[in-house]
Amino acid sequence: MMKVGIAGAGSIAFAMAAFLERQGHAASLWSPSGERTKALAGGEPLVAKGAIDGTFRPAVAATVEELAADADAIVIALPAYGHKQVFDRIAPHITAAQTVIVSSHASFGALYLSRLLAARGVVASIVGWGTTLLSGRQRSPTEVQVNTVRKTIDLATVPATRAAEGLATCRALFGDRFVDRQSLLAIALSNLNPQNHMGIALANMARMERGETWGQGQNVTPNVGRLLEELDRERIAIATALGLEVRTIFQHFHLSFHVPVGSISQMNQEMHAAGNGGVGPATADSRYVTEDVPFGLVMTAKIGRLAGYPAPLHEAGVRIFSAMYGRDFTAENDLLAALDIDSLSLAQLQKLCRDGYAV
Repeated sequence: MMKVGIAGAGSIAFAMAAFLERQGHAASLWSPSGERTKALAGGEPLVAKGAIDGTFRPAVAATVEELAADADAIVIALPAYGHKQVFDRIAPHITAAQTVIVSSHASFGALYLSRLLAARGVVASIVGWGTTLLSGRQRSPTEVQVNTVRKTIDLATVPATRAAEGLATCRALFGDRFVDRQSLLAIALSNLNPQNHMGIALANMARMERGETWGQGQNVTPNVGRLLEELDRERIAIATALGLEVRTIFQHFHLSFHVPVGSISQMNQEMHAAGNGGVGPATADSRYVTEDVPFGLVMTAKIGRLAGYPAPLHEAGVRIFSAMYGRDFTAENDLLAALDIDSLSLAQLQKLCRDGYAV
């Protein structure tokens, strides 16, 4: 049995706690605001339904110090716009013996945490995942609907010298479902949510704003599917130029949702027919935009420019969403700003992705 502290209290964090408890590990949840874990802290059980079905009683940590104490591993499981704040709060309590898993990794957050730890003279294993272990929706303060448990997850560890340790910890906790891509840069280009959510949100923004209930997979129509495929070609071109191997959008839907390979629209229609196409956002204040644009599209566009392979559709998405929302989404990425990513050369970024920051 391993002890795992989970920073976050949304759908992914709840589903992960249920998964770990079912596997015989001891999970502890911490809500940065303290609001989302009140019912669980008061003694109510966590109820999971769907791909994981059962009643669980994970611990609740009142403070970040309590979360980190005695934990073998710490999982960061909250939206990317909360990562920097959590890294700042948890870094003083991480030890060299612990593994930190970022689920899923965004905007070189692992490098930011590496820098914080290096300032303390600490080198820990920081593992970035290309996607989350599970997908689902939080139905109440104590209930989560788990839509799917992914069979394959790409990861990379910083520093790379800890790769075997990071992979072993992930397998011990979550099973033999991980592929070591050996580069945090590959993981930065492995999260397909930003590009996919861009196409879905653009095509269905009126539904989101009106608060409609609509099937997400059902509404990946042929035209929307072709947009997603073209966005994927931009991402794959950047990865190829950098000598990196990342999964395609076709592999992603096949491995994550267990549907036969076809066009992206066809695969989503299969998901809808099977009942796991998901429900689209019922608000414009959705992570599909507020997280995925600044922490996904902006980052991919920056890597593309560094690699000499610009991503015009990704760039256009950032500008269109900024115009729609009346916000500068490029300026909202606090991780890239803190790392001063624009001052780094490609070679410098590649070295940091391999070695992290030196103690």
